[in-house]
Amino acid sequence: MIFLRILLVLALAYVGICVLLYLFQSRLIFFPGPPGARSPRDAGLAFEEVWLSPDGGGRVHAWFVPAPDARGAVVFCHGNAGTIENRLETLAILHRLRLTALIFDYRGYGRSEGRPSEANTYADAQAAWRHLTDHRGIAPDRILLWGRSLGGAVAVELAARHAPAGLVVESSFTSVPDLAAHAVPIWLPTRLLCRHVYDSAAKVAKLTCPKLFIHSPEDDVIPFEYGERLFAAAAPPKRFVRIRGDHNQGYRESGRAYLDPVKAFLTEVLGP
Repeated sequence: MIFLRILLVLALAYVGICVLLYLFQSRLIFFPGPPGARSPRDAGLAFEEVWLSPDGGGRVHAWFVPAPDARGAVVFCHGNAGTIENRLETLAILHRLRLTALIFDYRGYGRSEGRPSEANTYADAQAAWRHLTDHRGIAPDRILLWGRSLGGAVAVELAARHAPAGLVVESSFTSVPDLAAHAVPIWLPTRLLCRHVYDSAAKVAKLTCPKLFIHSPEDDVIPFEYGERLFAAAAPPKRFVRIRGDHNQGYRESGRAYLDPVKAFLTEVLGP
């Protein structure tokens, strides 16, 4: 009897852990930052504040940062933590690359309303695309999609819906179930429990636009092998760039090893 009771307690504990993982996994994926007081003006950039209206309701906060003599435009999808206020350095880089940028906060991040989810992040990016094409009148073949970390999966989904000039996927992954299987103990059925999938590997295999993948072997959040797997799954044309530095500092630490391949890619897809 004692043995059976122990087995029952262990079984209930196991089921309880699975239920908690299923119900609260959003808290393990999304880490929204609160509204702040910074803006592109703090980086010396002119900008327009924009409110997007995604499918599903709510308002999404965004910045439109025009570049003088722009060679094209970019929808930038940031990672799972913080807000657009933490991406001012990235906006400055895009500006130097002569890219007019539209950067937005997912629902539940910063000043954006609602709650984040896989479906909502996709819809938020779709609203950003509509703003550039419908409101700004920018042709799809002049728009680059760029995503970093979780934003890479969002950008991949947006590229699957449209025909952009090109796609940049930086420090991203194949799918959430793949990452979960890597991070969570093997005795948990993580793949079955994942409500958020972000299956980028399946999508990039069908994308015909030019693609640039960037990842660092020193990435401490998303292992380098997942960047390699994502690249391997992608249909051509495609390029892979190996940078250095950790997950959040790689683009800063790599210098020309990061910027030179990006510039070459931009010349390829947008012209000199």
